[in-house]
Amino acid sequence: MNNKDLEIMRHSCEHVLHQAMTDLYPGIKRAMGPATEEGFYFDFDFEGKICEADFPKIEKRMHEIIKADLPIIRQEISIADAKKLFKGNSYKQDWINQIEKKGEKVTVYWTGEPNKLGSDVDLCRGPHVESTGKIGPFKLLSVAGAYWHGDEKNKMLTRIYGTCFSTSQELDKYLWQIEETKKRDHRKLGAQLGLWVFSDLVGTGLPLYTQKGALVRRLLNEFVENIQSKQGIAQVWTPQIAKAELFKISGHYEKYKENLFQVKSNYSEEEFFLKPMNCPQHTQIFSSAPRTYKDLPIRMADFAMLYRDEKPGELMGLIRTRSFSQDDCHIFCREDQVIDEMNKALDMTKQIMDCFGFTYKYRLSLSDPEHPEKYLGDKETWKKAEKLSEKILKDRNVDYFIGLGEAAFYAPKLDLIVTDSLGRDWQLSTLQIDFFLPERFKLEYVDTDGSRKRPVMLHRAIMGSTERLMGILIEHYAGAFPAWLSPIQITVLPISEKQNKEASAIYRILTDNGFRAEVDDDNKTVGYKIRQTTLKKVPYMVIIGDKEIQKSNFEDVKGKEIFVSVRAREGKDLGVISLYELMQNLKEKIEKFQ
Repeated sequence: MNNKDLEIMRHSCEHVLHQAMTDLYPGIKRAMGPATEEGFYFDFDFEGKICEADFPKIEKRMHEIIKADLPIIRQEISIADAKKLFKGNSYKQDWINQIEKKGEKVTVYWTGEPNKLGSDVDLCRGPHVESTGKIGPFKLLSVAGAYWHGDEKNKMLTRIYGTCFSTSQELDKYLWQIEETKKRDHRKLGAQLGLWVFSDLVGTGLPLYTQKGALVRRLLNEFVENIQSKQGIAQVWTPQIAKAELFKISGHYEKYKENLFQVKSNYSEEEFFLKPMNCPQHTQIFSSAPRTYKDLPIRMADFAMLYRDEKPGELMGLIRTRSFSQDDCHIFCREDQVIDEMNKALDMTKQIMDCFGFTYKYRLSLSDPEHPEKYLGDKETWKKAEKLSEKILKDRNVDYFIGLGEAAFYAPKLDLIVTDSLGRDWQLSTLQIDFFLPERFKLEYVDTDGSRKRPVMLHRAIMGSTERLMGILIEHYAGAFPAWLSPIQITVLPISEKQNKEASAIYRILTDNGFRAEVDDDNKTVGYKIRQTTLKKVPYMVIIGDKEIQKSNFEDVKGKEIFVSVRAREGKDLGVISLYELMQNLKEKIEKFQ
């Protein structure tokens, strides 16, 4: 079943939900509810309390309606008839008034024969399946509160979430995914692993990284930096604030102002904003010196912090924050260099995504022709950029789909959609061919014939937000980072206090050889220490007791004559091996980014 058909079926299942609710709870008022990417929901106004314990009763009634295979029939009616039909329901009257203002037609859908006993009707645009019998396996998931129209000034309604699939296997997989996602929630694991904290005094959506969390961020950034530096991409650094004039020229002031944080000066009337992205400032580095065709391409990377004003209700751990950094790169090139530069970026993207074990596809994010007011520039240039973007994907035989209306306000995008170990999709990388910012900032270079031309500006971020990638990776790996990315790679566990001296010696050899290690010399049982280290998701535990000491020579600083018992975090006992062998094996894993 394709996505559109699935959406239609879920929308129909949502109608069955509110019909069941009306049957079971006399006096309940229906508000609204759509199908979603994950399923569906519906909002109800009900004076009583509905909780998840009520779901079996509701689902039973829904099954009865589906089994009855009632026809779902569309009907157009007048505004007057609609107001009469939904008399006493202020939520439906609100929708009808909005329809009337727009001059649109009112459509309703009947479940069962119209106006017959046992039939049900609701205000809806549709479409729907032919009958309730066409609805596949479903499950109600949760209850939450929601304000009408999302406005806290309005009444709090009861929102019921559910999902629906075409087969039981798909539903079971999704329900497993939900439970596994709860276990892997990066907010819970991030606290357990001690990677970051949030503070009300600092502000919502502004993470504070501990030593371990900051290390993971740095390792990710260095990973990308090592790869991109081989392509001649050098880092620049730009301020976190800029004058409003910069964003007026770039178009962010007009098209993106609701997401900009304003900055006030005590000594100037000038308007400043925290930067939401690096591209406007990078244009100023480009324009700071004369450029010729020989200088191009000019590539600049920037890991500086960015800030976007997100609604508090949309913030979620590291997945959506107000402060973040990107592995941002902007490439200023000639038009004949665009394809080659884009292919280099796509090659780099594949190398990085393969390292994380992600499968992926691309979304070709295009402008919405019905809403040209959302975008900068003229239609012809947009067509040119969009055709060129699609040609690059086709020439590489890359799996992609169209995302109409998903373009940035200044350029189409090649957005990388990765699939994690739970089968969930995330948008990470983005590549963009931009003809408009160079024009708006009057960027130019001298061509071979002495004429002045505009460069093309390519926008590239492979990890996207480092913070967001951290959150995704925590859930992808269930908190068990591969050894190269783990804040602590080895924990040394002396069996008792008698082995603390030898444990310290092992620790020094490990750290002298560049490994991130720690010693747990607490006066606890070794079993307790193993459990605690396992919870910390440390890849390897080195256990040292009398048996290992008797076999070892601690004068050997290379560790060839020092023997330890090794245990992996998965619980596998790797036996007694030399410290040197352990270090060689781990070094090989790290070099392969394992």
